[in-house]
Amino acid sequence: MLQLYFAATSPYVRKVMVVAHHLGVADRIEHLAAAANPVNRDRNIAAFNPLAKVPAARTDDGLCLFDSRVICEYIDSERGGGLFPAAGRARWIALTQQALADGLLDAAILVRYERTLRPAELRWAQWDAGQMSKIDDCLNEIEAQATTLGTVRFTIGEITIACALGYLDFRYPEVAWREGRPKAAAWYEIFSKLPAMQATMPPA
Repeated sequence: MLQLYFAATSPYVRKVMVVAHHLGVADRIEHLAAAANPVNRDRNIAAFNPLAKVPAARTDDGLCLFDSRVICEYIDSERGGGLFPAAGRARWIALTQQALADGLLDAAILVRYERTLRPAELRWAQWDAGQMSKIDDCLNEIEAQATTLGTVRFTIGEITIACALGYLDFRYPEVAWREGRPKAAAWYEIFSKLPAMQATMPPA
């Protein structure tokens, strides 16, 4: 079904694989080794995605797909999974939830690059703080929406939110996002135990 440039620690790759596991097609995805880096770009990934970012995929008939939003919708459309509502209010809610969680992840990954890749003498504390502020605001919005999030019937919105919260647990345990957000914490406690989430846990 797909060749996929893969990194087990990428939350965007995890989102794709959660969709694949949930829809029963994970075994039809070939994982290709990737060394994505914002400075030293992996030319192999660039053959699928000129941005050289993961996830990047290629279908059996040679169509290249990127990024996670496109790949997830492709898998869902091929399987008729319903994770992307077709139209109306439900669609816009799902896509906006996906954008919210992707935005949280964008900020988190930018901070990680700043702290781990940028030389110490070039780091900008205010920029770091600004990104962390975005994460905090996104978490507060997730808390505000938590009672509407599904655990049995759900969309790409819930999947992306769960992957974002899981990434904070993985890379930013000091953020302690559950504190002051009991509704989001209770929802995630249930959702994170779904088989597709358990099958895609990042390495310890």
